[in-house]
Amino acid sequence: MKIVHYLGRMRLEDGGVVRAVLDLCAVLAARDHDVTLLTLDATDVPQQWTAGGDGRPRVVTLQRRAGPWPGLRRCAVPEARQCIATAAVVHLHVPWDPVCLGLARLARQSGVPYFISLHGMLDDWCMGRKAFKKRLYLALGGRRFLERAAAVHCTAQAEREQSWKWYPRGRPIVVPLIFDLSEYEHLPGPAVARRKFAWAFPDDNDPVVLFLSRLHPKKRVELLIEAAMQLHDDGLTFTLLIAGTGEPQYEQSLRALVELKQLSARIAFLGFVSGRNKVSLYQASDVFVLPTSQENWGFVLLESLACATPVITTKGVDIWPELQSSGGAAIVEPTSQAMASALSVIVRDQSNREKMGQQGRAWVLETLAVDHVAERYELLYREALA
Repeated sequence: MKIVHYLGRMRLEDGGVVRAVLDLCAVLAARDHDVTLLTLDATDVPQQWTAGGDGRPRVVTLQRRAGPWPGLRRCAVPEARQCIATAAVVHLHVPWDPVCLGLARLARQSGVPYFISLHGMLDDWCMGRKAFKKRLYLALGGRRFLERAAAVHCTAQAEREQSWKWYPRGRPIVVPLIFDLSEYEHLPGPAVARRKFAWAFPDDNDPVVLFLSRLHPKKRVELLIEAAMQLHDDGLTFTLLIAGTGEPQYEQSLRALVELKQLSARIAFLGFVSGRNKVSLYQASDVFVLPTSQENWGFVLLESLACATPVITTKGVDIWPELQSSGGAAIVEPTSQAMASALSVIVRDQSNREKMGQQGRAWVLETLAVDHVAERYELLYREALA
């Protein structure tokens, strides 16, 4: 089957959407599908994808015009039209990109069914930000674009429930994202991270708490720092590692908060961490915390569980019911007091912590087995063709 995917910007620093598209394209190509990835920025696309073939996707970089309503440059339209006209299905990602509207129009002209993945961007929290612009976009064509899709792809039931009101005549369908488990089947162990970040790890046996994600206000890192302060005042010592990057001004505000709370000796900023170092860092930590306001899928939560490290997060994550039922996660209210209480319970009870970790890892490896999830996408595409 020839499948065309589109995501405008392929930079891993942007978060889980890029990771999701890369993994989905790679897995479908490995299953003998002819996969083409259209993008405007191929910065973090594997170099081998330039030519495609041999079980790899092919990447095509399109040129975008500037302006108040960005779209493809005129010279890029024929190439996009040719890719789409010869495809069986087109899969678009991120509803707010105006280029998606143009590609959907090309798909309709060619009689090719298209899908749109929301990636949490129609969740209630997201729709409360820049609300007027988003409602205007929907009124000017966004809603029609969603309702004409063969299906609107949601990754969790909670996302479906929140988003459907914005495209009431559309067809929402729930399929989890592809999560490439290959690097989590044989874990490297904690020593790799402890050597890499030796300066940040404690010399004693105090617990290690990890935050790893893009540094953005919606992640609410401040809550975790406040929780660390409360536990410090209660006499519970631990090291908090903050891994990730963000806007310099926001990152500096977090560093200033740590200094204000006099926690510099207990909280370390590691910067962007990836690959084997990231996997090892999960293993070197006793618990992973993400106090987020909104998260559609939360790859970092699944990565932590795959490393047998229990997690603490909030109902801002669309898959929180699934995480809670896995046995590897504690779901708490988005307050520093709730964070501090959950952290205190988990770090003090090593036996329960290890049990949560093992249950979480078993759940991820079984529920998100790549072949099982890939088959659901193949079924989705075949149903549209039928």
